[in-house]
Formats: sequence, structure tokens, C-alpha cells
Amino acid sequence: MVGANAASALSQAVAAALLITGNAQVWHLALLAAVNGGASAFFFPASAGVVPQTVPAPLLQQANALLQLAMSSASIGGAAIGGFLVAAFGSGWAIAVDAGSYVLAASLIALMRLPPLEAREGARFVSELVEGWREFRSRPWLWSIVLQFSVLLMVTIGAFSVLGPVVADEELGGPKAWGAILTAQAAGLVVGGLVGLRYRPRRMLVVATLAIMLMPAPLVALGFPLGVAWIAALGFLSGFGIEIFSLLWHTTVQQEVPPAKLSRVYSYDALGSLALVPLGLAAAGPIADQIGVRATLWGAAAIGVAVTVAVLFVTEVRTLERRVVTSTP
Repeated sequence: MVGANAASALSQAVAAALLITGNAQVWHLALLAAVNGGASAFFFPASAGVVPQTVPAPLLQQANALLQLAMSSASIGGAAIGGFLVAAFGSGWAIAVDAGSYVLAASLIALMRLPPLEAREGARFVSELVEGWREFRSRPWLWSIVLQFSVLLMVTIGAFSVLGPVVADEELGGPKAWGAILTAQAAGLVVGGLVGLRYRPRRMLVVATLAIMLMPAPLVALGFPLGVAWIAALGFLSGFGIEIFSLLWHTTVQQEVPPAKLSRVYSYDALGSLALVPLGLAAAGPIADQIGVRATLWGAAAIGVAVTVAVLFVTEVRTLERRVVTSTP
């Protein structure tokens, strides 16, 4: 985690220097963005994997809820701070501040002291990769939901991110309307995190799956389109459902997967869930050109709901329950 943050700090520092000196080219920024994305791919499975090492088992869900709240709040506040920095000092200096934030994050993480996990002598990257895959595919609830998300995120993120701004620009009044919709969705994330601090359903995956069915709701509203207030309201529900799913999902994975294998399983989770998102982003525009924006938005929503309903037919998704822990260490 420290190394990933250090790599992100370096990539952002180089990008800032190129922008400040006026030497930045698109391929420079694209390459540095890829480095930053690669560092994130190492950071987030590791960060999710250490949560069970930092809190007692009965507090896992609350810990995940606080983490989600922190990220959601930082996304809202970060956008405002970033906008101020760009307006006041320019984009290069804003990214320089971002590089400094990674240095601060690495310093804070370096202060953490985690209990050691049992290490296997002679462990190698490939063998651990294979072992992680075995752990991943041995759980039908795990790989079926990751498969669902590969399709769900492909269609919903592609349609929402590409076509949403188009609808806002042509029919809703432009950037202000789109900003209101995104703000409402972010507020839903925050409220979902707050609810997750106290709401502890017994069948976590059933509730999580029902909650994530709210994610495609804004696509339906954009297809008409409804008024900005209605779309924003559905955006709020979408954010709420995403947050409830996320914290219940993390709590389930951390409950069911042994700590020594958790980060490897999270890596497969991230890979499977996100692998098709670039395809969705690339395909949304051409598909809309062929069948129309409305049909594309509604079709994406229908596909998203269909693959989510399908997951409920997996027995383990319906029957897996929260473990009752009567005492804390």
C-alpha cells in the first residue's frame, strides 16, 4: 500500500511538472494515468484485505461503512477543492497538491502496525495467483456476483457516463443539470454509508443484490428524459443502493475468505468486475448512433436488472448468512 501510494505520488508529480512547464503532451498524460491506475490496482485489493486485521469481527460492517463514508465524502469535497485549486493556481499546481496528498497517505499508512499473517515458505507469484484463483472459483456466490458485475458495470457505466452528459446538454440545460444529478448520486452514497453503520441484515447478499438493482434507475429517467429533479432523485437512490451493496459485499467477502488469501481474491474481484467497463464506454456512443439514445439507455437498464435478478437464482446468494459473533477480542 505504501509502495502503491509512492508510485502514484511520483506519477502525479511528473504530470504536474510537465503541465507547469508547458511540456505536457497527451501521450505523456495517458502514460502517467496508466501508471497511476496500475498503482491503484495494487492498492485497493490490499487495503480491503487488511480491514479484518484492524478491527474485531463484529465491527467489520461498521468499519467498511466508515471507509465508504470517508471515500464518498472525499469525492465530494475533493471535487470542490480541486476546482478551487485549478481556478486559483492552474491545473499543474492542482495536480502537484494531489501528488503531495499521496505522500501524506503513504506516510500515514506506514505508521500502521498489522498482526503478521502466516507466511508459506517458497511462495511465488504464479503459485499464489493460482491459489487465489482456486479460492475465488470455489465459491459460487463470489464468482457469480463478479460475473454479474462485469456485465452490470459495462452497460450502466458506459451508458450513464457517455450518454448522460449528452442528454443533459441537449435536453436538460447543460452542465449545471448534470452536476446536480451527480451531486445527488454522491449524496446517496453518503446516506447509504450512514445507514450501513446500523443496518445489519442477516442475509447480506440478498439485501445487497436487491439494493444494487437501484443502480440502473437513472438510465430509465434519462431515457424519457424526466425533469432534472426526478433524475436527481433516482440518482440519489442509485448512489444509496451502490453504497449498501458495497459495504455488505465487502463484509461478506471478509467474513468468508481466509485473511491470508483475501487480497488475492479481491484482485480477481476487481479484475472481473471492471474488465468490461472500457468496452461499455467505447460501445455506448456507436450503439446510440445506431438505435438511438433512448433505446440504448433503456436497453442498458434492462440488461443491468436482468443480470442482477439472475444472481438471485444462485443458492448460496440466497442462503449465506451473517455469522453471529458473541464477543470481541
